[in-house]
Parts: sequence; structure tokens; C-alpha cells
Amino acid sequence: MRAFNDLAENEVLALAISNEEEDGRIYADIAEGLRQDFPDSAAMFDEMAEEESDHRRALLDLYVEKFGSHIPLVRRADVNGNLQRKPVWQMRPLRIETMRKQAWQMEQEASRFYRAAAQRSTDAAVRKLLGDLAEAEAQHARAADNAEDRNLASGKRESEDEVARRRFVLQVVQPGLVGLMDGSVSTLAPVFAAALATQSTWSTFLVGLAASIGAGISMGFAEALSDDGKISGRGTPLLRGVVCGLMTALGGVGHTLPFLIRNFRDALACAIVVVIIELAVICWIRWRFMATPPLRAAAQIGLGGALVFGAGILIGSS
Repeated sequence: MRAFNDLAENEVLALAISNEEEDGRIYADIAEGLRQDFPDSAAMFDEMAEEESDHRRALLDLYVEKFGSHIPLVRRADVNGNLQRKPVWQMRPLRIETMRKQAWQMEQEASRFYRAAAQRSTDAAVRKLLGDLAEAEAQHARAADNAEDRNLASGKRESEDEVARRRFVLQVVQPGLVGLMDGSVSTLAPVFAAALATQSTWSTFLVGLAASIGAGISMGFAEALSDDGKISGRGTPLLRGVVCGLMTALGGVGHTLPFLIRNFRDALACAIVVVIIELAVICWIRWRFMATPPLRAAAQIGLGGALVFGAGILIGSS
């Protein structure tokens, strides 16, 4: 996988062509899935798919003019920093709210991509086309927001508030949730294994503290290095890394602190209660910000936590 800044100008155009083709097919799939229940929205997505085709044809014409007829295969997945999009057929039945938000995100990402590409271009014709496409994609994003306000039964939303909320979810909630899940679940095994193996609250506290801090540092670096945020809009690597790292450490420290209690049984019981609270908080965040159904979130988080907890108990008791 290569960094966006390492691409040559012809590779940037090839990536843009590939992106437009993929986005057009996604919009066509969404339109087909919404056509029966939301014909007006389906028509809007049909228009967006057609416009993506127009963009692709303009990019193709310019590429052939500047670099010849051979276009290298450069895909979104080959370039670091691009969000991976879940296929529409895996999201059925389609929810109109989810599709609106996906369209907004896709257009925002495309606009950022074209602006970044235009800034790197040294050819006047290429720079002009990329700049025009950036503005066109930004207009698409505004159209998606307006269409959502008109069609959702919950009523209109202020555009600025919605953009701020989505940016907060993308840049803070998502990395924070990833960290909290990792810290709360992954440290269960070492903490409770150490507790049952040593029967010492202080030793267990030291193990849990070390595991939490180590996991926080590891997850913070992993999140910061995963994406520079220029195209995905996920914010600066430093912010995401700090948020993810702190939440990872917090998730582990939460059920480690009870082992400061000297009585082993009391400390163990308190730690188990804290674990239940942590998993409940994770479920609530996934429901509140990620639109995950409560029962599904509880089942997924509960199963993962139970497996790791059981592994810790089994290892510590052996």
C-alpha cells in the first residue's frame, strides 16, 4: 500500500477514474435498493450515479490526452488513507438514513481527494479539472444533506450542526470506541488470570496497569499510523492516536483499579461489576453513535467479553 503523496500525476488520475467508477456503481446499487419504497430518493441516487459517469468520462479524456491510452490499475484499496466501503448488498435491507449518511461521506471524501490532488498537480488543465470536480462533489454532499432534511420524518436539521456531529463521530467517537473496546476486552484475560493465579490484589493491580498502559501505547500508535486523515476526513493522526490510546488505557484501568482494595474477594467482585458497566457503556455508544441495534450490540460485545473473560479464568485457575 502506497501513500497518496507518493503517487505520480498519471497514477492520481488513474485512481480518480477508478474511484468514480466504483462510486457510480455504489450509487446505482443504492438507487435500485431504494426504488420500491423511496422512489424520489432512488431518482436522486440515479442522477448521482450518472454524474459520476460524466466525471469518469472527463477524467478518461484528459488522461488519454496527457498520458496515452494505457491506464494503470490503481484502486482505492491500494492507497493508504482511504476508507473501505461496505458493499451495498451486505447492508440490506437498506435504511434511508444510513444511505443518506453514506452518500454525504462519500462526496465529502471525494471532494477532499480532488482538492488534495489539485494542489499537487503541476499541469494547468489537470489542476482545473480536479478543482472543478472537487466543487462538484462538494455540491453533491450539500444536495445529500438537503434531500435528507426533506425526506426524513424526524424533520429538518441544521446543516452546520449535522456536519459538526458527523465530524465528531468520525474523528473522536470512532477511534475512542475502538480503543475502549480493545482496552476493556483485551485486558480481561491477563487481569483475571493474574488475580486467580496469585490471589494477590497488588500483583493483579500491577499486571492490569502494565497491560492497560501497554495496550494504550500500542493502539495509539496503530491508530495514528493507519491514516493521515487527508482524504478520509478522520482528523489529524495525533488527535485520533491520543483519543484511541487514552480510551484503550482507560478501558483496562477501569477494572484494574478495584484491585487496590486489599480484600481479594471484595476486589474481585468489584472488578466484575466494573466490567459489566464497561461493556454496557460500549453497547450504549455503539447504539447512540453507530446506529447499532441494542440487542445486536449487547450480543456482540457480551460474547467477545465472555470469551476473553473465560480464557482468563481458565488460565488463572490452571
